[in-house]
Amino acid sequence: MGLSPEQIKEFENEVVVLCQELIRFASVNHGEGVGDESAIAHYVADKLAEVGIKSELIETAPNRVNVVAKIAGSDQQRPGLVLHGHLDVVPVNAADWSIDPFGGEIKDGFIWGRGAVDMKDMDAMMLATVRLWSRIGYQPPRNILLIFFADEEASGTYGSRWLVKHRPELFDGYSEAVSEVGGFSVTITGGQRLYLVEAAQKGIQWLKLTAKGTAGHGSFINADNAVTKISKAVSRIGEYQWPEIETKTNGLLFRKIAELTGETYSKSNVRPLLKHLGKAAKMIGATISNTANPTMLDAGYKANVIPASASAVVDGRFLPGQEDALAQTIQKLAGDEIEIEIQVRDIALEAEFSGPLVEAMCNAIFKEDKEGIPVPYLMSGGTDNKALSDLGIVGYGFSPLRLPEDLDFFSLFHGVDERVPLEGLKFGARVLYEFLENV
Repeated sequence: MGLSPEQIKEFENEVVVLCQELIRFASVNHGEGVGDESAIAHYVADKLAEVGIKSELIETAPNRVNVVAKIAGSDQQRPGLVLHGHLDVVPVNAADWSIDPFGGEIKDGFIWGRGAVDMKDMDAMMLATVRLWSRIGYQPPRNILLIFFADEEASGTYGSRWLVKHRPELFDGYSEAVSEVGGFSVTITGGQRLYLVEAAQKGIQWLKLTAKGTAGHGSFINADNAVTKISKAVSRIGEYQWPEIETKTNGLLFRKIAELTGETYSKSNVRPLLKHLGKAAKMIGATISNTANPTMLDAGYKANVIPASASAVVDGRFLPGQEDALAQTIQKLAGDEIEIEIQVRDIALEAEFSGPLVEAMCNAIFKEDKEGIPVPYLMSGGTDNKALSDLGIVGYGFSPLRLPEDLDFFSLFHGVDERVPLEGLKFGARVLYEFLENV
């Protein structure tokens, strides 16, 4: 890292404090435009200003605030890197928690609180890194566009998507991006530590299905019952077994798992390899095929009245290159009588797991964990990198953490008792710092 032991210790301590302080801002995003990042955005801007870094506060709606700062690199001829996080968090029912969800307390070797892993830990790493750079007079090798977005937890309407649409000039000269949900460790069978770098994301189709029928008295026989029609369609979709499809990213991931565990790799059947991923298998298992889960039903207004229509909502997620296949399959399963309307759509992403940026990630992990094995993975959800891709910016998830072997990490995202391990956070800060020095 090019730092003295004292500087490294001070850096680690600051990451911890910053993470705690960020968690204490209840920057909850309730969706449908209801959220407030104003206080936490001003805190971030103040922390940057303390070390002489100028930033711009961009308010896109009342209390929806983004923070943008530019860090000049030593090589102005190279395209820059967007380093971004988000300041909002999902709602929380405090009664379900064993500790104050906005306390930022340290307990049992973890920092606890909403946003600890999604993603105020990474926000803290980013802040601590650029603050240290400023204090020691360090200049990164390429321009860094540092952004703390609003509204990521509700599609980015007031955050990344707004800035891409209304302030695209901010991104001129930047070709790559790094953000959340990647670079964390997963211990597989045999004790090897994989570090999953997010190189791909599934796309989204949230669909409203509507059945029409003949309204009538609930006591009559009705062969044209809309509730019956929608129920059958939802059942067919929910019970459908989607075929496995190999993507570039999953091909690399599962081949490596097979190699390390002595298993046989079959691109049409990687499901047997999921057992080696422990608790991470739940999320990774959702990325080996398209998926479609019925999530909402709406029908009727009185127990003895057969309604004229009934509807359902399906959360469809498609692999890169498989959007048409998802839509066609759902249409076939739903049947000709069901009307289908796309409510929300977003693209899938897939980047190459190669090149100087990826090499810098891998080298940074190797420096801190000689036995670490960086691999790409496909994320079942999405990040603000989707919005940046509209400008041709290639994004990865790299918010590194070394995690305890028995930690169910994915369940902490939007979960009860969200927390991040102290030592894992410090490890991640060192890795991120090393990466950004050599990117």
